[in-house]
Amino acid sequence: MRLECGCPSEFPNWNNQDIDLGATLVHEQGAAMFFHMPIGFEACLDRQHHDIEILDLHEQWPGFVLTQSAMFRGRILALLTEDNSPARRTYRLKNPYMLRVRLFKGNISDIKTAIRDMQSELFDEGRMPKDLYLSYLTCPRCQNKRGGTQIMLLRHWVKSPKLEQRLAKHQKT
Repeated sequence: MRLECGCPSEFPNWNNQDIDLGATLVHEQGAAMFFHMPIGFEACLDRQHHDIEILDLHEQWPGFVLTQSAMFRGRILALLTEDNSPARRTYRLKNPYMLRVRLFKGNISDIKTAIRDMQSELFDEGRMPKDLYLSYLTCPRCQNKRGGTQIMLLRHWVKSPKLEQRLAKHQKT
């Protein structure tokens, strides 16, 4: 169930885990951005929720979406419970689709450090970081009632044989 403000009332407990979302059906909604800052984000979320209702599909965690920003055009992915759907803007993620997840609580100005730390950990494990997704768990209206700013950082990664070789070579010396 979504809260009145549109935030998820519940979300997965994936903090400090690697999650495989391979072959998960998602609904993609485009989002306008200006230098990685969403424009009309709530309107995009409402449009996506409305489209999902019209298609008679269901979100795994209503209100829990993965947001990928870009310079001028980003995207919002909603994880669906259905196995398949012929609807446009729905597709399956690649299999495997590994994500490193961190729950970020605190001042938004410190998020860069948390992302950098997560990326360094992936490199240290021989994994190549790819796309970064953010899932906003609280909005400015509900953050005081729900324990402050909470953002789930999700970093897509793939195994990198070259990085693994370099790590193995470095560990031998």
